[in-house]
Amino acid sequence: MSSDPEVNLPAEIIVRSDGPDGPLTRWQKSDLWHSFTSKPSAMIAAALLLVMALAAFTAPLYVPQNPYDPAQLDLLNAEIPPIWAADGQWPFLLGTDTQGRDMVSAILYGSRISIIIGVASVALSLAVGLIFGLFAGYFGGLTDTILMRLGDIFLSIPTILVAILVSAVARQALPTNLREVGAAAVLVFAISMSAWVQYARTVRAQAAVERGREYVQAARLLKVPAHRIMFRHILPNTLTPIFVAATLNFGMAILTEATLSFLGIGMPPSQPSLGTLIRLGNEFLFSGAWWVVVFPVVQLSLLVVSVNLVGDWLRDALNPKLR
Repeated sequence: MSSDPEVNLPAEIIVRSDGPDGPLTRWQKSDLWHSFTSKPSAMIAAALLLVMALAAFTAPLYVPQNPYDPAQLDLLNAEIPPIWAADGQWPFLLGTDTQGRDMVSAILYGSRISIIIGVASVALSLAVGLIFGLFAGYFGGLTDTILMRLGDIFLSIPTILVAILVSAVARQALPTNLREVGAAAVLVFAISMSAWVQYARTVRAQAAVERGREYVQAARLLKVPAHRIMFRHILPNTLTPIFVAATLNFGMAILTEATLSFLGIGMPPSQPSLGTLIRLGNEFLFSGAWWVVVFPVVQLSLLVVSVNLVGDWLRDALNPKLR
């Protein structure tokens, strides 16, 4: 009888039975993750931003009061200093404002409004900018001229003035009983109308390049509808610079909302954002109640700086020239 010859495999040959990497593993092996973990400022800023966002949206679970509910406010608790001061009282860790609002509660609720308005305004301006930019870049000609000249008009006016004008006109157009209720929507619309041009110009430049590519020409020969070519084929190639711009503009949107609220044409005192809190506290800055304005300013600064640091990292990480 013959036996099978013994086969000796080299020790270097290792048989792996592992399956394909999961999404988390692929993300941890990506260049973007390596860039993130190698930049401490981005990691600290992202962690701080995550903590502030979670604290703001979970505030109703643990803060001592709802600062938007007048029934929970007590004027006898007005202008209590922070807990470490001689006259500090529990549970007002950062003191109270002139209406008896707990500053921790007001800051967290205000941060939630500022973040929501920032995200909504970036989303709206991004949608408008993408549509206008795609149409201008893909069709060119008269469409491109009209849309880009409209953008030039908005760019010729400072951003804050555009937001003030749009906010004032929209607010006056609303019925009196809806002005406070619709204040957030008016702010989102006002900020968006002053920010869509940057997205439109970026997308328009990329779409003008992509429309001459072979795959676009082939799609046209196959009678693919223009809207499908724009949104299914051209749009994905413009998302990297748009995503970076949206991240950076998020911080600017929060700052614009705070500026409008500080000027008195943003969120009403009954629903204070960070800008409203700063405006109300600024009136009592020199009366000794310094904490009413200082702590909202610190929160706003940390929020905007964190967003900008994450945006700066993302811009560098997605820049092929720096790889």
